[in-house]
Amino acid sequence: MQILRRPLRRGEVGLVVLSTLLGVAVGAIAWGMGTAARALHSLFFGIALDDALSLAASIPPWRLLLVPMLGGVLLHLLNEAIRRSRATQGRSHPPLDPIEANALHGGRMPMGDTVSVAAQTVLSNGVGASVGLEAGYAQAGGGLASRIGSLLALPRGQLRVLVGAGAAGAIGAAFDAPLTGAFYGFELVIGSYAIPALFPVVACAVTAVVTARWLEGLTYAVVATAPDVIDPGLYPLAMLLGALAGIMGILLMRGVGVVEAGLARALPSGWIRLGFGGMCVGALAVAAPVSLSAGHGALHVALVTEMGVQAVALLFLVKGAASLISVGSGFRGGLFFASLLLGALGGKLFAALLAVLMPPGPDPMVMAIVGMSAFGAAVIGAPLAMTFLALETTGSLAVTGLVLASVAVSGLIVRRLFGYNFASWRFHLRGEAILSAHDVGWVDALTAGRLMRRDVLVMPATMTVREFRAAVPLGSARRVVLADAASRYAGLLPVAEAHALEVDAAAPIGSLARRAETALLPETGARAAMAVFAATGTEALAVIDPETRRVLGLLTEARLLRRFGEEVERRRREESGLA
Repeated sequence: MQILRRPLRRGEVGLVVLSTLLGVAVGAIAWGMGTAARALHSLFFGIALDDALSLAASIPPWRLLLVPMLGGVLLHLLNEAIRRSRATQGRSHPPLDPIEANALHGGRMPMGDTVSVAAQTVLSNGVGASVGLEAGYAQAGGGLASRIGSLLALPRGQLRVLVGAGAAGAIGAAFDAPLTGAFYGFELVIGSYAIPALFPVVACAVTAVVTARWLEGLTYAVVATAPDVIDPGLYPLAMLLGALAGIMGILLMRGVGVVEAGLARALPSGWIRLGFGGMCVGALAVAAPVSLSAGHGALHVALVTEMGVQAVALLFLVKGAASLISVGSGFRGGLFFASLLLGALGGKLFAALLAVLMPPGPDPMVMAIVGMSAFGAAVIGAPLAMTFLALETTGSLAVTGLVLASVAVSGLIVRRLFGYNFASWRFHLRGEAILSAHDVGWVDALTAGRLMRRDVLVMPATMTVREFRAAVPLGSARRVVLADAASRYAGLLPVAEAHALEVDAAAPIGSLARRAETALLPETGARAAMAVFAATGTEALAVIDPETRRVLGLLTEARLLRRFGEEVERRRREESGLA
C-alpha cells in the first residue's frame, strides 16, 4: 500500500490515474443501480424491463395503489434495520452524503452510509415513489472514492477531489453526459473550480460514461433536438422564464419542508407515514402515471412531442404533488430529475401562454429545454452543470446561450430570495449550518483545546497583592490565571496591574481578577472563540474543564488569528495546487 501512496502524494498524475480507474467502477455501479431500479419496476408493476414506468398506461389501478403503499412499509423496515445497525456501532448522526462529507469531514464517508443510502434510493424509486436515483448515484460514487482514498491515506485536499470525481462520474454515467457530471462534481461536491481538480474529475467522468455506454446503460439519457439558429429576441423571454423557474423552485423546496413537518405531526409513526405517502402517489398515478418514479420516459415525451395545454398543466401539477409527498413522507431520493421534468413542462406552459398573448409565440421545444435547465439550476444549485446538460442534450450552442442566460437569472433569484439549493436546504432543516461543499470542517477542528498554551502560570486568588508581587516579579510574565481554594478558575490578571503603585498591597489578589465569568471550553471551535473575543474585547481567555472548572490552558486572540490565517493559506494552496 505504501508503494501506491508515494506517487499519489507527489503529483497530479497518480491521482488522475486513480480517478480513471475509479471511473470504471463508478460507471458500472451507476449502470447496476439503474438496472436494479428498472428490474423492480418490472417485478412490481408488471411492465417490460425496457419500458418507462412514467409512461406505462396499462398498469391495473390496484397495482398503482398497492405497490407504492406496501413499498413504503417495506422501506420503513429497511430503515429500521439500518437504524439498529448504526445504533450498535454507536452512530446517531444521519448518513453522510458527499456534500456534507466534503464540507465538514474532509471527504471521509463511512462505507455503511453509502450502501444504506444507495439501497434506500433504489428501493424508493423501484416501488414508484416520485424520487430520482441521482442522490444514490452520487452517494455510491462519492462513497467508493472516499473508501479508496482513505485506504490509500490521501491528504485531505486530494481526498475531497477524489470524492468529487466519484460523484461526477456517477452523474455523468447516469445521463450519458460527462461535462454535466464533471461540473456537478465541481459545483456541488467539491464546492469550487480549481485547475488541479480538473484533470481527475474529468478523467473519472469520461471513463464512467464510456463504461456505462459499453454496458449499454443509456436508458436514462436525455435526448432532444433544437434549432441551430436562435432569434436574439428570445433572450429576454429566456431570462423571464429563468426568473419564474427560480420562484417556482423556491416554492417547491419550501413545500417539501412544509409537507414533511405536517406529515410528521399528523402521522408520527414512520411506517404509517411512508405507507400513506405511497398511497397518495399511487392515487395520483391513477390520474397520470407521470407521478411514478423519476419520470425519465415522461421527460423524453415532453421534449420531443407536442401536447395540449391542459395535458401539460395536469402533468405539471401531478408531478409536483407526487414529488412533494414522496420526499415529505420519507422516501429516499432527491428532486434532481423531477426538477428537470417540472422545468420542461413549465417551459411548455410558458410557451403556450405567450402563444396566446403574442401569436405564434416561441418554439415550445426551445422553451422546454430552457425551462428544464433553469428549474434544475434553481433546485439543484449547479447552473453550469445544467447549462452543459442542455448542450449535451441538444448539441446546439445557440440554445446553450439561451440556457446560460436563464440559469444565471434563476440562480440569482434563488440565491437572493432563498439562499439554499435543495441539498443545503435539507441540511438547514436538520440543523447543519453549511451552504455548499466548500471545506469548512477544518475550522471546527481548530478548537480551543488544540490551540491553547498549556504552560500557563496559575496562582491562588486568596494570596495578597504583596505575596503575589514577591512570587511573580514585574516582567516575569504578562498575565496569570487565578484559581480559588478548590482550584476552580477565578479569573485572569495582567501582572503589570498587580504591581501598580495605587493598588493596596494587603488586598487579596482575587479582587483584581478579570473575566472570572468568561472562559472557553476545550471543544470550543475557532469561529465561536473569535465571537467570544470580539464580544468581550479581551486579548486572552482561559480554557477550563467544563465539569471541574479547573484551568487547562490559555488562548490568546493573536494566536487564534495567526493559526486561523495559516490554515486558510494552507487550504488555498491545496486548492491551487501549490501545496
